[in-house]
Amino acid sequence: MEDKRITVLGIGCTLYADQGFGVGVIQVLKDRYCFPENVNLVDGGLLGVGLTGTIGQADQLIAIDAICNGGNPGDLYRLDQNAILNRLAGKHHVQHVEFLEALAHCQALDDPPQAVLLGIEPEDTRSVVCELTSKLQDKMDDMIAMVLEELDGLSVSYKKKFKD
Repeated sequence: MEDKRITVLGIGCTLYADQGFGVGVIQVLKDRYCFPENVNLVDGGLLGVGLTGTIGQADQLIAIDAICNGGNPGDLYRLDQNAILNRLAGKHHVQHVEFLEALAHCQALDDPPQAVLLGIEPEDTRSVVCELTSKLQDKMDDMIAMVLEELDGLSVSYKKKFKD
């Protein structure tokens, strides 16, 4: 899998509580782990359709976002490529729709990336506060484990950083 380009993409706005969850996951991954050169950790923030080039360069895409999926705050989800594209018909946050559109644009490429969306049901996406709710903070390690499980499935070797 070393020849495959893998992008782990965090999506969201850190100014609105739980909307910043995906971006927070990317920061934790960067702080805790070392990945091989073929794994690209990307803070996608609010780039939306501007992510088309980044997504299109990947062979495998693991996206992380706070998604409204009708569950309880803190519920974790794994959506495969078909389920991700089906979300275009629903109402979601603006940055989520733009990410979906970017992924849909990539489907027109000769060799689009295989994608999975790891999501969490948000509790608060409207408060202007630069931190996650405690419910989502408590789920950070669970989401990190989900990302690492996806990477394990792609035979990616990574190492935990040891801090003094």
